[in-house]
Amino acid sequence: MVRDALLRNAPCIKPWSHSHCRMVAAVAEGGFETVVAAGLAAADLPLAVVNPRQIRDFARAIGRLAKTDPIDAAVIAHFAEAVQPQVRPIASEEARALGELVARRRQIIDMMTAERNRRRQLTVKRLIKGVDRVLATLQAQLSELEADIDDAVRGTPAWREKEDLLTSVPGIGPNIARTLIAELPELGLLGLHQIAALVGVAPFNRDSGFLRGRRCIAGGRAVVRSAL
Repeated sequence: MVRDALLRNAPCIKPWSHSHCRMVAAVAEGGFETVVAAGLAAADLPLAVVNPRQIRDFARAIGRLAKTDPIDAAVIAHFAEAVQPQVRPIASEEARALGELVARRRQIIDMMTAERNRRRQLTVKRLIKGVDRVLATLQAQLSELEADIDDAVRGTPAWREKEDLLTSVPGIGPNIARTLIAELPELGLLGLHQIAALVGVAPFNRDSGFLRGRRCIAGGRAVVRSAL
């Protein structure tokens, strides 16, 4: 019932046959795809989540410039048949919770950086004290989040073992290790070149004929790349 309802009512997903199994392709829509993913997992259907930028680039490449839900569904299906994106297991509830904690920590740090930059531009003491109060509140939230992240990682044997391994590498501390655990679950499951491309640190060729262009990185997971 869940499967039929999803395939009938969700215009952003489209099934196709591949290796005698039924697969669903969906675009990442700011977290809304997790609801679809949960339903598909309950229906025991494999899911491939694709970057919406890839879908739009693919649509332009095949001359589909208009954009409606039915057109998007057809383009996603065509993309899935042509590219055959990799099906990855859906993150567990614990992994999603850790990801949210790490993301919230990053947001708090960004807000603190912005407030400190604003403070440097102020001259009125009353305003400076107001910023200091905001910074103190954010610092308290940051400390709570870090304690929650520490409890989550150290309380899970597999994550604790992975963190210990990662922090044994020179230059990798607890914050980077936990970012990798939360944002790069494929680490240790993919090959050297695959994981570098997934993070976005693998330079791409820019060659044509005898011309050898400058290699540049592109795409990938900016959060992980920034942490590294």
